[in-house]
Amino acid sequence: MGKYLNNTKREFQRCVNCVMDTTDSKIVFDENGVCDFCNDYKTNILPHWNPSDDNPELEIVSEKIRKAGKGKKYDCIIGLSGGVDSSYLCYIAKTIMKLRPLVFVVDTGWNLNVAVKNIEKVVKKLNLDIYTEVVNWDEMKDLQLAFFKSQVPYQDLPQDHAIFAALYNYAVKNGIKYVLTGANNATECIRPPVEWVYQNDITLIKDIHKKFGKIKLKTFPLCGMIKYRLFYPYIKGMRRVAPLNLIDFDYDKVKAFLQEYFGWQSYENKHYENIFTRFYEGYYLPYKFGYDKRKCYLTNMILTGGMTRDEALKELETSPYSFDLIQEDKEYIAKRLGISTDEFETLINGENKTFEDYKNSFKIIQFGTRVLRSLSIEKKKFR
Repeated sequence: MGKYLNNTKREFQRCVNCVMDTTDSKIVFDENGVCDFCNDYKTNILPHWNPSDDNPELEIVSEKIRKAGKGKKYDCIIGLSGGVDSSYLCYIAKTIMKLRPLVFVVDTGWNLNVAVKNIEKVVKKLNLDIYTEVVNWDEMKDLQLAFFKSQVPYQDLPQDHAIFAALYNYAVKNGIKYVLTGANNATECIRPPVEWVYQNDITLIKDIHKKFGKIKLKTFPLCGMIKYRLFYPYIKGMRRVAPLNLIDFDYDKVKAFLQEYFGWQSYENKHYENIFTRFYEGYYLPYKFGYDKRKCYLTNMILTGGMTRDEALKELETSPYSFDLIQEDKEYIAKRLGISTDEFETLINGENKTFEDYKNSFKIIQFGTRVLRSLSIEKKKFR
């Protein structure tokens, strides 16, 4: 049993400034009871983040992208999930930055109909071209079932990897230099602890599939850290840009705008546009491991002024989603994975494990992230 499994008997403590607590076994508190997430935000993120509605840097970045894409059909590419961040990014890119983006959608087989409709509304309203890559379902299913058999917390890693790998691979293959990402400090400056949500580790993915998978991953999108962090940007010239960090991004106001402008439909929680992710974050992680990712999202909102600590604590008292829907999702996911609900229950209740129980590149990734932080390329805390 690895050191990154939260199995230590530690006295419960919660940060006095946010809602992160000792369910993250590596959390550190200073003498005032403030956690390392809050202190890291204050020291390493806030000083470098100056969003505003009239930020001149946005036009500088826009001009670079337009210049690089001159003579091409598209000057950038945007991965659209139908969620708040990516939907608003499409609006900013087309109407404010005056870009010609290609919308890229990855169908992993789990999106809710509301997400599909949101994507359609955004694309139609902005008159954007869209390309959809459909992940081979047999391969997707086989890899996800292998991950459940592995007993690790990070069940959304196969799906997340497929989405980002497909996007980056397509951009490089088709000569689209700029990848616009909806990542932003306003809602995502708090990186979940590595024991909750592991990193993009292709070594881990391949080892788990080798041990528990049944078919070859012939077409499944793959893109390791070295490829997208080093080879793609420094050899192929791919650039990732996060425009939402340059503007005043108020989450609640943005949601209201999307609803009015696009007829966009909201979700119960962040990332709940996807059935698998809803079940993974809302039930699997809290039930099996005691990890509630809402603590990260809510802490982010507290630090960026989106809500108070008391409001966040009150929200944490509620269930992520209803018991009836949990049971419905559990049965649906089991059926889609080709196993019975009883077999699925047995997997969920198996012996908990971590990435340390399998081949991984954690030390290499950790070292690389520290180097990037020292060069001010990476701001978020990693541990």
